[in-house]
Amino acid sequence: MSEELLALFRRTGALLDGHFVLRSGLHSREYFQCAILLQHTDIAERVCKMLAEKLRSFDCDSVVSPALGGIIVGQEVGRSLGKRHLFVEKENGKLALRRGFKIDHGEKFIVVEDVVTRGGRVQETIDIVRAHGGIVTAVGVIVDRSGKAKPDFDCPFVSLVEMNVENFEADKLPPDLAKVPAVKPGSK
Repeated sequence: MSEELLALFRRTGALLDGHFVLRSGLHSREYFQCAILLQHTDIAERVCKMLAEKLRSFDCDSVVSPALGGIIVGQEVGRSLGKRHLFVEKENGKLALRRGFKIDHGEKFIVVEDVVTRGGRVQETIDIVRAHGGIVTAVGVIVDRSGKAKPDFDCPFVSLVEMNVENFEADKLPPDLAKVPAVKPGSK
């Protein structure tokens, strides 16, 4: 599955090489631009169905995802599981439950996202669900690029592909990477 997925990333031009600043603030030579991959609806359906199959054994009433990157993933995973999908989005610089979405007390959720490095957006989403009385039974992502620093979400964490991608703090860039202008292609 991992090789098939990586081939799809490469074929669609969604696996980028260069100097990237990730949402986490870390720098990397590689960037997974899931939006490029998921713009192809047939691929989005297939990839998210694979993720849904890995999540099917976890009890859930609904699927939730952080905007912006997780919206397509959440919609397609929700469709595959036959569950409703809602998303959290930025409000005053932080993620929030908006648009009239409701979380019932005791409602069980699976949180899904496109890519995780440190897991900050996923953790924010989990915190929102729990603050509204919901329960998170699992987290699922397309790409886990956290390596040895795997985040602990206090629930099962599954991915379609695990990548050991080098990440660097801004003040600890290798000389070759420091010479390349950095770009930040992801969500703001």
